[in-house]
Amino acid sequence: VSSSSSSQQDVRHLSLPHRLFSRLNVFSRCSPNELDSSSETHRIAPSPVVHVRGLCESVVEADLVEALEKFGNICYVMMMPFKRQALVEFEEVQSADRCVACGSQEPVYIAGQQAYFNYSTSKRITRPTNADDPNSGNKVLLLSIQNPLYPITTDVLYTVCNPIGSVLRIVIFKRNGIQAMVEYPSANAQKAKAALNGADIYAGCCTLKIEYARPSRLNVIRNDNDSWDYTKPFLLRRERGKGRQRQAILGEHPSSYSDNGYGSHCPLLPLPGNNRFKRGSHDAPEVVAYPLPQTSSYMSHASSSVAMVSGLHPAKMNCTRIFNLFCLYGNIEKVKFMKSVPGTALVEMSDEYAVDRAVTHLNSIKVFSKRLNQHAVIPSQVFELEDGSSSYKDFAMTRNNRFTSAGQASKNIIQPPSCVLHFYNVPPCISEDDLQRLCTEHDVPGFIKYKVFDAKPSSKTISGLLEFDSKTHAVEVLTVLNHYQIRIPNGSNPYTLKLCFSTSSHL
Repeated sequence: VSSSSSSQQDVRHLSLPHRLFSRLNVFSRCSPNELDSSSETHRIAPSPVVHVRGLCESVVEADLVEALEKFGNICYVMMMPFKRQALVEFEEVQSADRCVACGSQEPVYIAGQQAYFNYSTSKRITRPTNADDPNSGNKVLLLSIQNPLYPITTDVLYTVCNPIGSVLRIVIFKRNGIQAMVEYPSANAQKAKAALNGADIYAGCCTLKIEYARPSRLNVIRNDNDSWDYTKPFLLRRERGKGRQRQAILGEHPSSYSDNGYGSHCPLLPLPGNNRFKRGSHDAPEVVAYPLPQTSSYMSHASSSVAMVSGLHPAKMNCTRIFNLFCLYGNIEKVKFMKSVPGTALVEMSDEYAVDRAVTHLNSIKVFSKRLNQHAVIPSQVFELEDGSSSYKDFAMTRNNRFTSAGQASKNIIQPPSCVLHFYNVPPCISEDDLQRLCTEHDVPGFIKYKVFDAKPSSKTISGLLEFDSKTHAVEVLTVLNHYQIRIPNGSNPYTLKLCFSTSSHL
């Protein structure tokens, strides 16, 4: 939903304790814009960095290198998989000149689909660390897992990464989403980055964005779901089995799985061929299919589909507003405020994966206390909240749940809070002033920038982006106005305003 590219991270701390939540600790990520239109080429000064658009969903870094290295040596690639775009940095500006000129005169195909090229406004791709030179022998990769609909564990990453080359160590951490570092023997890290950068672990989600990490070696003190040292099997707890007999979520031989209810084999994750991962345009790609994780093998301990949310504003938060925020990460079954603990509510979601996603992406907003060891919310001690609404509400049958089918779930991009909201399902007669007035009427912050997407003449709704001063403001607006019923004159049915966090941090 965003037209901007992500080439760097800018972390800022923002808090506004007097609004919806009593304890907010929110972080922001900023990224510069890239110009999308190829017609603007003449306005941009030549640069060794080329902006590539129109990529197919399955493209990975190796596909770009294969198609574009004929124009000159490539020193860095940044994938933007959800936008189907990439930045390619050549060693010399003359190579970029050849690439852009060729693309404007004749079709250039990448992984079988025509791509489009333009100079980038940047002279160099901003690397996230100082250890970004693939020729430096860096052995550790930094994996950012985008849209993580399913749990990411060491078992998952080992099965994905080990076919490229023997994995030495893995460490997973949750900071601005889910990230992991994977250590290889020196020669394999560059191969793994090329083969996996931009690929989906599962179809349509858990997309890998890979850079070189700062550390040259990982220090692992225990073998579990979040870290593993494959050179030290003695770190393994013996009750899990002898040696390294771990529970494999993706299975011993992924290609032996049949249809799992979400279509045939879920993801197609390209693996390298023998000639520097190259394959001809008529060759069948080497792929491996990974099934969806099974609940029985996800965790060795008892999991829960109930979260406890604390620090809620007693007058401004209710069951519906909690639903508006949590529904971005999974289906909501029930919400219940606790009479004995003011400002605290229980949220029962459809499964433990939904709770994991919510905790992962909302934990920077300090409204969470802990995961409960219970499996249902019981509507006992129902009372009236300060705004007059009930302390308990059942959402199991609401149409506003966004994960009711595999197809519907795949359309949701799981995002941490951003200061930009994506709005959709709005009637075309609603203007920027109307939306601004809606914010004023509901006593929530107004937006500072507005963008509406082009729609087909026959479209009955419009969509676009709203930028706010901070993530805190965006969270408050989404919590209050998500699923607001917009009524228009002479309209038979209201339009349900839908909001979600954008992948962009500014317009």
